[in-house]
Amino acid sequence: MDKKKYVALVTGATGGLGTHICKRLSDDGYIVCANYRTKEKADAWHRKMTEEGYHFHMYQADVSDYDSVGAMVGTIHNDHGTIDVLVNNAGITKDGAFKKMSRDNWDAVIGANLTSVFNCCRHVINPMLDKSYGRIINISSVNGQRAQFGQVNYAAAKAGMHGITKTLAIETASKGITVNTISPGYVATDMVMAVAPEIRNKIIEGIPVGRMGGTEEIAHLVSFLASPHSAFIPGANYAINGGQHVF
Repeated sequence: MDKKKYVALVTGATGGLGTHICKRLSDDGYIVCANYRTKEKADAWHRKMTEEGYHFHMYQADVSDYDSVGAMVGTIHNDHGTIDVLVNNAGITKDGAFKKMSRDNWDAVIGANLTSVFNCCRHVINPMLDKSYGRIINISSVNGQRAQFGQVNYAAAKAGMHGITKTLAIETASKGITVNTISPGYVATDMVMAVAPEIRNKIIEGIPVGRMGGTEEIAHLVSFLASPHSAFIPGANYAINGGQHVF
């Protein structure tokens, strides 16, 4: 199969990390389908990417909604053929101490970060099985591997994401499909860089390499796991956190 004809779907594409994942996969020769939820933001993002020379195919869906994902995947299949690479990157945070956490904030984070992975995987897995090829990459977090005050909902979702990875990996490994997790530490996205400098400096003090990660570094790892040459790697969890959490 010619890699230049591989189809990649990236959820949460318009965020800082999603942007660099889309760019890297496009540079690698994939047809990149960029998922978004909010049209106004996505339109502005798409214009900017086009100005930079990137031609992404835009697809709207609420990834926490099963039927919405199904409609999106069906449209992508009609437009480009079956999806070869799925990057589950979409996610949100709604932090707060557990004693104050609302049911709404629990449900929203579990839906966007964990149920979304089920929804997207469920809709792409059978076509991948039919063609005996697929790459699924789930973007988790260092805080799914360790404790973090105020993130019971987020940590539960990100840890659960790797539970899906491990089991789906062994169910599909013999069919030419790999499923893996990437667990980034603190990465210099716009959201993180908007944090007060004194708080950012405190975070950096706890990172042995002495800096935050770059979105391009995460995208490089996505590129590696998306490659046909990563066929002997099912069910792994790649920690990319600057040494902040080692085990």
